Amino acid sequence: MNIIRTVLVVDDDESIVELMRDFLENEGFCVESATNATTALAVLRRTSIDCMLLDVMMPGQSGFELCREIRAESEIPILFLSARDDDVNKIRGLGLGGDDYIVKTASPAEVIARVKAVLRRYGREERPRQTLLDYGRLTFDFTAHDVKVDGQSVPLTPKEYDLLCLFAEHPRQVFTYDYLLENFWDGIGDKHTIRVHIARIREKIERDLNHPEFIVNVWGVGYRFEGIPR
Repeated sequence: MNIIRTVLVVDDDESIVELMRDFLENEGFCVESATNATTALAVLRRTSIDCMLLDVMMPGQSGFELCREIRAESEIPILFLSARDDDVNKIRGLGLGGDDYIVKTASPAEVIARVKAVLRRYGREERPRQTLLDYGRLTFDFTAHDVKVDGQSVPLTPKEYDLLCLFAEHPRQVFTYDYLLENFWDGIGDKHTIRVHIARIREKIERDLNHPEFIVNVWGVGYRFEGIPR
């Protein structure tokens, strides 16, 4: 299974957020989003983020100010987003600890290329997944390719295993039906295809199928994984 990277897009213009989301998800990235600095910091504290696209001009705390705050405690790759293509902003942004600078009019190919380049520089494209993951009664040993519930190994098909690992490695991340179809079925199938597989996984890991504690529905959108790793 390929390692899926998560990118945080921070911009007060929701149309830009959705545009960047489309670019990135089309290339297989997971996307988190925020429209202000406060929300962005909350996302960073609860979710494993591999790269950040950060708007320069936001109401309240600017992208430059947020970058300075993040750099006090994290080396996450940061690419600035700006409507302006001028050297002054580039120099200021990179001087504050940004890793690159993207103009919002950039093509999808350029955005993806810049993101992949900065991930390569940080060695995150090939970063191995965690060896162990513990959600209490549900545990993962990725080296042994083993999932256990209450200490007992659970028999999973390869696709069930990959789906469950994707959810568990990205707690609280919503995965849409379209994303799952594209990345696990090459775009072939429909919502029923996904629901059947999720139902089979739930039968193997959930105590109460009517009230699942791990994989929950986001009605009309898709699914997310609930739980806090220990």
